[in-house]
Amino acid sequence: MKHVNAVVVGAGAAGGVVAKELATAGLSVVLLEAGRWTTNRDCNKDDLQNQRTSVLGLPFGPDDERHPRVVVDAKGVPRVVAPSEGGGHNAACVGSGTVSYGAMAWRFMPQDFKMRSTYGAVEGSTLEDWPISYDDLEPFYEKAEWELGVSGDVDPDPFKGPRKRGLPMPPVPRNREYHILHPAAKRLGWHPFDIPMLRNSIPYNGRQPCMQCRWCVGHQCEVDAKNGTQNTVIPTALATGNCELRTRCRAKEILVDSQGRPRGVAYFDERDRLREQTADLIVVSCAAIESARLLLNSKSRHHPNGIGNRYDWVGRNLQGHTYVRAAGLFKEQVYDDLGPGASVAICDFAHNNPGIVGGAMLCNEFIRTPYQYISKTPPGMPRWGPRHKKWMRETYGRHISVGGPIEQIPMWEARVELDPEVKDYWGVPVARLSGNQHKHTVEIAKFLAAKCERWLQEAGAIETWYSLPGIAGASGGQHQAGTCRMGDDPKTSVVNRHCQVHGVDNLFVIDGSVHVTNGTFNPVLTILAIGYYAAAWIAKEWKGTRFRP
Repeated sequence: MKHVNAVVVGAGAAGGVVAKELATAGLSVVLLEAGRWTTNRDCNKDDLQNQRTSVLGLPFGPDDERHPRVVVDAKGVPRVVAPSEGGGHNAACVGSGTVSYGAMAWRFMPQDFKMRSTYGAVEGSTLEDWPISYDDLEPFYEKAEWELGVSGDVDPDPFKGPRKRGLPMPPVPRNREYHILHPAAKRLGWHPFDIPMLRNSIPYNGRQPCMQCRWCVGHQCEVDAKNGTQNTVIPTALATGNCELRTRCRAKEILVDSQGRPRGVAYFDERDRLREQTADLIVVSCAAIESARLLLNSKSRHHPNGIGNRYDWVGRNLQGHTYVRAAGLFKEQVYDDLGPGASVAICDFAHNNPGIVGGAMLCNEFIRTPYQYISKTPPGMPRWGPRHKKWMRETYGRHISVGGPIEQIPMWEARVELDPEVKDYWGVPVARLSGNQHKHTVEIAKFLAAKCERWLQEAGAIETWYSLPGIAGASGGQHQAGTCRMGDDPKTSVVNRHCQVHGVDNLFVIDGSVHVTNGTFNPVLTILAIGYYAAAWIAKEWKGTRFRP
């Protein structure tokens, strides 16, 4: 195959942005994606078959048979899991999770980049500052918001980082829960506002506004109003004529030359043929688990433990988000069936909580389908039988749930490594997830659960209850991050501040893997911003020969 300037592995949030930025800068790019390119015709409104429940498999991939993974439980017992059974599998399709996600578009707060400086050392953790700041990413946050399209109104949030420009679209029309929770938060002295969403509230960039249906999270938008890389930056990249997208291509390893310098990527194509694509530079954007796996599988005489893994940091510090939630029952009907459901948030407890390291953004939740409502039952409620059915029928429309993603504290022992025995369909060692979450997570959750309950009670709930997350077992099931940490010191990180692998000048990891900490918010806008930020540096340094041997 023809040699190109750059090969990007993974057409998700970061990979789509990087491909577009490099292609528009004039570089020739091959974009490899393990899955297929779905369309809004694939929007199957089936409560049991969506990425959130995965009862009947994952409609956006990967398929169960070819992609096992090993998860080690809290007792140290490994278990082989299929994608539909969990294990932190991301969607395998063009756009990846941005096809079916909830589309919350949060900027991290300035403190999220300076956790060690803000809170000090935390025993048993690898808590550290990022080598870059909020100010470094601010222009790229703005670029992501305007190029992909973000709706909402964050002006009333006094805790946000400074911004030079507002959001391009007003909020999606407010639902009944918003009008119940917003005034309740104000009465408590908190600061509620409209959630920023990668979702059209008005016609934007030639696509329709949100129709406010219930089938949003876990589904592809049938009117194409949900903004992901598959319907924004990737089409722009292809339109340049400089980018070629190859779907159903599963990366095997990063190839190196006789000096140990990357020269391309080996991958299995749609017919399971092993192919090689050579390039001047390689960008790995497979998300935290698969990016680490690819680097670890790229072994050679020069990189015996996997490329970039000289100091055993690849795969370490696996993070995700542990959620805290509280539920409330109301006397009257509070559910109006208007999507996306999530509409109002507060950031009063994201930071600056006495005795607590970090915190979380809190908001009402996305619409729950009847099947998903099973998980909202109060303690002691049976999961089947007449009592269960009666409770479901009587409470479904009178229920509101609020919660948020706890900023996990990174730990050295939480990791991705290669399983010594289990291989995928193509004979490549699979990812093995192990480790636990930091014990302080429970203290953070208790603090935030009380705030969630207080909010619901002030809003008029006659009965409330909450759930606390468990900390046993590996994280990374949702919003995975941290396994290729960004840092200035090669001995304590995998990539530098430009997402360039230490000691390997033409290899980059650009996705949530590089997050030092994972913020108090859904991380996709930060992943997009890092894609713009790192790609801008590559394009600036390029000059035709910058990354050629």
